[in-house]
Amino acid sequence: MFREASQSRIFQDVVHQIQEAILKGRLETGDTLPSERELKEMFNTSRGTLREALRVLEERGLIEIRLGVRGGAVVKKVSPQRATESLGLLIRSRRVSLNHLTEFREGMEGSVAALAAQRATDEDVAALKTLLAEARGHIHRNPPDRDGFIEVDKRFHMALARISHNPVYVFVFHSVHDNIHRYYERFLSMEERELTENYQDLCDIADAVESGDTESARILAQGHVLRFHRYMKDRESRLQEDAGPEQSN
Repeated sequence: MFREASQSRIFQDVVHQIQEAILKGRLETGDTLPSERELKEMFNTSRGTLREALRVLEERGLIEIRLGVRGGAVVKKVSPQRATESLGLLIRSRRVSLNHLTEFREGMEGSVAALAAQRATDEDVAALKTLLAEARGHIHRNPPDRDGFIEVDKRFHMALARISHNPVYVFVFHSVHDNIHRYYERFLSMEERELTENYQDLCDIADAVESGDTESARILAQGHVLRFHRYMKDRESRLQEDAGPEQSN
């Protein structure tokens, strides 16, 4: 199953060989890797190097180390969860600039809206309209329910991703929209005017999806991202100006 590891990069080679065996289906979900003794002999490596390689594979979500008589390194089902968790942490930590986040979202949101317009069923459109009615209710409260609206906004975008029937978009959207609120909290007031504009954007996108107008859906989704990017950039500039005198003291 495995060959002797390259001695010049033995650790990386052990990780690579086992990972490729899993990803290419030579090792399937539920399979147990050979024993530690057998793996040491196959790779011609030390126990310490082997255990470190297995730990890395476990962190990547490819194997699970089980203890006991029937223990060992067991292959797990490949899941996107680890990748989405890493992307989510990157966004939540705000280590991505507003410009980079918008550049990424403009293309992604536009593509998803266009696919949704192409693939939506009557049931999908009805689900979008239900979300819009819920969003409208949050705006019309006194005072408007900002947090409630943002939650519905996230569900609307997730609904578009599901309608696209592209699992990659679904997973990436989860990472983005589950964590982007950190940017909203810092750079958007989301008072009634912004809430109303956001709501109208969602209505227009839903109309384009219902009519099957892919290009309009794409343009509307991209315009929605760009408009609120401008709002966030304006607030970012004001915050930097306000912080200037404090930093100089």
